[in-house]
Amino acid sequence: MKYIILICVREGSKGLPGKNIKPLNGIPLIGWTINIAKQINRASRIIVSTDSEEIAKLALDYGAEAPFMRPKELAQDNSPEWKSWRHALHYLQKNEGELPHAMVSIPATAPLRLSLDIENCLNMFSKGDCDAVITMTEGHRSPWYNMVKIEGDGSIGLLMPTNGNFFRRQDTPSIYDVTTVAYVLDPAFVLTKTSLFQGRVKAVEIPVERAIDIDTMFDFDIAEFLMKRRLRGK
Repeated sequence: MKYIILICVREGSKGLPGKNIKPLNGIPLIGWTINIAKQINRASRIIVSTDSEEIAKLALDYGAEAPFMRPKELAQDNSPEWKSWRHALHYLQKNEGELPHAMVSIPATAPLRLSLDIENCLNMFSKGDCDAVITMTEGHRSPWYNMVKIEGDGSIGLLMPTNGNFFRRQDTPSIYDVTTVAYVLDPAFVLTKTSLFQGRVKAVEIPVERAIDIDTMFDFDIAEFLMKRRLRGK
C-alpha cells in the first residue's frame, strides 16, 4: 500500500500561543512529529499542511515537504481538521493525478507517541474492513458515575443517569478517550463524507503516557516532564 503522512499545523493557538513551534526539550513540537514520521518506512512522503511560512520552512528543515499553503479559512480556531485533510487530498489529486491508498494524520500536539503506535494503526488498517483507524486510551471517568452536568435549575446531575441499570462502576460499559496520536484514513472516505463516525472506524489502544495532547501550558509541562523521563531511560 502507498501511504502518506500528513501533519496539519497552523499558526494560531489561543490555549498556548505558538505551540506547534514551541521547543520541547530543545526540539519544536513539529520537529518531534516529523522525526517520528521519518521512522515509518511504509510512508512514501511526509507532508506538512500549514498557513505559516515560518512553519513551512521549519518543516523543510526537519525533512518534510510543504508543497502548498493551507488557506487561512481552514486554519481558524473553529476550522474542522476534516476540511484540512480534504484540502490536502484535493491538492494531490489535482496536481499529481493520484491519491495514496491511505492518509496518516499525526497532529504535532502529541509528541510522546512512538513509531510503534503508528505502525500498529497501519497494521490494523491494512487488514481492511474499515474506513479509518484512530487511537484511544482507557477512560478514567465514567459518565454513569463521576461525570456531571449543570441542570436548568442550577443543580448538578449525572451526565448519564444509571436509572437502576448499574449498581457498581465496574458494571458499566468500558469507555475510552479518543486521542490525537494517529489517524489512518481511506482518502475516498474523507472526500465523500464529512465526519469520522459516518464510516466504519476501528481503534488502537495507546498507553495514556504516550497520548498527551498539548493544548495548554499545563499540558506542555506534563509532556516535557514525561519526555525528560523517557530520555533519561526511566
